[in-house]
Amino acid sequence: MALKIIGAGMGRTGTASLKVALEALDIGRCYHMTEVLKNPKWTNDWINVVEGKVDWDKIFRGYSATVDNPGCNYWKELANYYPDAKVILTVRDANSWFDSTNETIHSVEFAGFIKDSPFGEMVQKTIWDVMENRMQDREYMVDFFTKRSEEIIRSIAPERLLVYQISDGWGPLCKFLGVPVPKSDFPRINSRDETKALLSSLMAASGGRLSEEAMAKVGRELHGD
Repeated sequence: MALKIIGAGMGRTGTASLKVALEALDIGRCYHMTEVLKNPKWTNDWINVVEGKVDWDKIFRGYSATVDNPGCNYWKELANYYPDAKVILTVRDANSWFDSTNETIHSVEFAGFIKDSPFGEMVQKTIWDVMENRMQDREYMVDFFTKRSEEIIRSIAPERLLVYQISDGWGPLCKFLGVPVPKSDFPRINSRDETKALLSSLMAASGGRLSEEAMAKVGRELHGD
């Protein structure tokens, strides 16, 4: 099964809501960081990617779309490998994005918590190394976010790309995908406060160590599974 949708937007740009929305539109299963959390052995697949042992068909077997980390950091490679796939770049205000990531997925506390786990190794190699480990540097990160978006817009053909804010709801997304607009409300999940509370609860309950059981639990809770 080839990917139909490649999500180029970074984590904390509404990617969790987009995952649920795409699955509601019957696009098929959508890969997201929560899939790795629910399947801890999959961290090895992404470490292999970093080491040059790439098998996209294995990673995305059974999925029609991918959004969020770690896949979004390989948007260029995936766009080349799946030339018929459409690309969705989720965006938001860069400073607001920095504030959100700094309190959740890029926080000093969370980084320390996952550091000595296979999941932490994967995050380090596929995300934080890309950012030169400067996740708490506002000026650098805002510039990184902005330039990254600009590169994607320059690189992907306009007819293949949707630059999308989750706040725009179903309309632009459905038009881009050529599907009817659902009658249901657009899903909005994993707000900053919700994610922050869940990660805090995970760290407090785990005894300071990220186990595979804890990974799977947080992966399920992030999407209400």
